[in-house]
Amino acid sequence: MKKCLAAFFMAISLAGCSTLDSLNPFASSGPKMAELQPIKATAEVRVVWRESVGKSDVYAFTPAVVGSTVYAASKDGNLIRIDDGKLAWKINAGQPLSGGVGADQSMVVVGSPKGDLLAFASADGKLLWKAKATSEILSPPALGDGIVVVRSGDNRLAAYDALDGKRKWIYQRPTPALSLRVTSSPVIEGKFVFAGFPGGKLIAVSTSNGAAMWDGTVALPKGSTELDRVADITSAPVISGRTICAVAFQGRVACFDLSNGNLAWARDMSSAVGLAIDGRYLYVTDDKGSVHALDMASGASLWKQDKLSLRRVSAPLTRRGLIAVADVQGVVHFLNRDDGSFVARLTTDGSPVIAPLQALGSLLLVQTSNGGVYAIEAQ
Repeated sequence: MKKCLAAFFMAISLAGCSTLDSLNPFASSGPKMAELQPIKATAEVRVVWRESVGKSDVYAFTPAVVGSTVYAASKDGNLIRIDDGKLAWKINAGQPLSGGVGADQSMVVVGSPKGDLLAFASADGKLLWKAKATSEILSPPALGDGIVVVRSGDNRLAAYDALDGKRKWIYQRPTPALSLRVTSSPVIEGKFVFAGFPGGKLIAVSTSNGAAMWDGTVALPKGSTELDRVADITSAPVISGRTICAVAFQGRVACFDLSNGNLAWARDMSSAVGLAIDGRYLYVTDDKGSVHALDMASGASLWKQDKLSLRRVSAPLTRRGLIAVADVQGVVHFLNRDDGSFVARLTTDGSPVIAPLQALGSLLLVQTSNGGVYAIEAQ
């Protein structure tokens, strides 16, 4: 069952996981994913540029953005740099990859199924250093404050010196008997590293030594079976000002004070893909594919868009007053942020969008499972 759960949240086949058929849009029985209905477009969308990197297979490769530069990776080891839509360089890491991409002005970092952490020079793709994590790396590394922070498949956080790859600290929490595989990156903000863990905990640790500074309870495991008690935070938290928010599968969405972890508010909601924030509203995609807008101050519901049921909808991204989500057929949907109505739609290459959407200046960046990297403009 653990493998079945992992497969579901890595967006691969659910054959054999009969207890999850009700959530599987491709199951032979149970509810089917919603058919897309025609919409009246009120916004203009177009592909500004497109590149190809290679297939993701079962992994979620999130592209990294540094200014106008994009880095993307694929399962077969390809790593590319794109400058303003033009391919600057392309290398092969010499081994399969499973986690990526993290980058800053000087380096780009990816991870492998065997736990190898590989850092390359941003300028030319030359290998800078190689380090070893405690298990497979499924998440993009986070770079900041002179360190590279990696979350490994055994739910450990480890920090490596950005100059030479030497490990500086490691943080570990007890893991429940059943937990979901996590593909989201830790978040570095100031002197803190933030990450969600199994059991519904949002943890802040020090960038200097990995010591826990505070923990917030997003959800409490409950139920009579191990499956019922899964309440994991599988997506990255989001930050606005002095507020940090996170959401748990079979749990709640909750917001906390960034500095001390004091709870601001929480409400029941289940999501394994995540949320977005724009200073006024909080947007969440739930585990049935509905997109919700919540008031940042109180958590009160503002609107709900439920016409994408069971389409394995991505976490939202806010861009130019619009809310963007992508689905299992590679369709990017744009919603009005004030009422959730559809304002535009764009089809990519027809393959699932597993990785979170990224912001590229005023553009939207999408990487599909077939390896298409799209920069999309909406206005």
